[in-house]
Amino acid sequence: MQAANLPLSGIRVVEMGQNIAGPYASEILSSLGAHVVKIERPETGDDARGWGPPFWQGTATTFQAMNHGKKSIALDVKNPEHILWLKHYLSEADVFVQNMRPGLLDELGLGSVQMCALNPRLVYCSLTAFGHKGPKKLDPGYEPMIQAFAGLFSVNGDANGPTSRVGMQVLDLGTGIWSALGCIAALFQRQQSGKGCVVDTSLFETAMGWLQVMMAGYQVTQKQPTRHRSGNPNVVVFQALPTSDGEVVVAAANDRLFVKLVTALGREEWALDPMYASNALRVKNKATIIPEMEAIFRTQTTDHWNELLESLGIPCAPIHNFEQVMAQPQTHEIGIFQSIPDLDLKVVGLPVSFDGLRPPVVHRAPTVGEHTQEICNNFSIQLDGASK
Repeated sequence: MQAANLPLSGIRVVEMGQNIAGPYASEILSSLGAHVVKIERPETGDDARGWGPPFWQGTATTFQAMNHGKKSIALDVKNPEHILWLKHYLSEADVFVQNMRPGLLDELGLGSVQMCALNPRLVYCSLTAFGHKGPKKLDPGYEPMIQAFAGLFSVNGDANGPTSRVGMQVLDLGTGIWSALGCIAALFQRQQSGKGCVVDTSLFETAMGWLQVMMAGYQVTQKQPTRHRSGNPNVVVFQALPTSDGEVVVAAANDRLFVKLVTALGREEWALDPMYASNALRVKNKATIIPEMEAIFRTQTTDHWNELLESLGIPCAPIHNFEQVMAQPQTHEIGIFQSIPDLDLKVVGLPVSFDGLRPPVVHRAPTVGEHTQEICNNFSIQLDGASK
């Protein structure tokens, strides 16, 4: 798939972002074909450049993964001439993505009210920690603290142990996805109305979105969800079960699959037991049936159970580490890993394809201010003192 044929080809995006959430939003837009210019501080640039180890060619792999395909321009926000130049540059942009300290861009005259007045067609996207309203709207925030504040910690971990955060940046990345989706929806609306709009997202709102099923249940029961480690509070059998050499996740998520599972275990009588006649009853009696299943699963290896259950059409999977995931034929077949040109580093590509083709990784992440001179030379208004 050629970049010129991608859905957002011709869309001009300016990103003033740091760390993960904002950069990932514009990374998605870039992967979909948009021309993305990243605004960075002179010399040091985005904080995520130093978020390592690991590093690759002097830059943290976190930054490499979140910023490939973009161009970088170095601007000093303390320099009024640079701010004036940026205002002019944004007046010709389609999308502005920013996750700077809440209130900073308003102080600089680059807030949504000012910029949308200057460029009525602009889609202005802001990512914050807690949201654009409320008593904490100006508070800063990072992934772990928002996971804690929003209740994600409280539903993760073993029931008999401490709470735990979700291991990856589920809020940063999720907020990036919501932001990109909001920008695309706003661009679609602009085609009809001719006007842009302000898109607001936050890590806290993303957390609440991930928790919506549990929150709905809590409103009915008024009971805090029980932590189930690998399991599910609403479905049985739906969890990891220990084998003689590891664990296998079993997802017998309906009555038909439950009958198949207990038959495979040689316990056909469980299918007729009124204690397990429905999912709701299995959830109620989980403490009785799961220990008995665990004892059976411990008698054989992970490969044994995985092959047996797969042959019967029962959804299951071994618990893989990263090396095993990358070695899987399925991983190779879908082509999800893509090489960054000129960098000898593979990253996970965009998790969507168009007419069977995944958007390509066009070029590596930029060095700080790498394209300042190029961008300034191609823009109608020059920036005094512009340098690479």
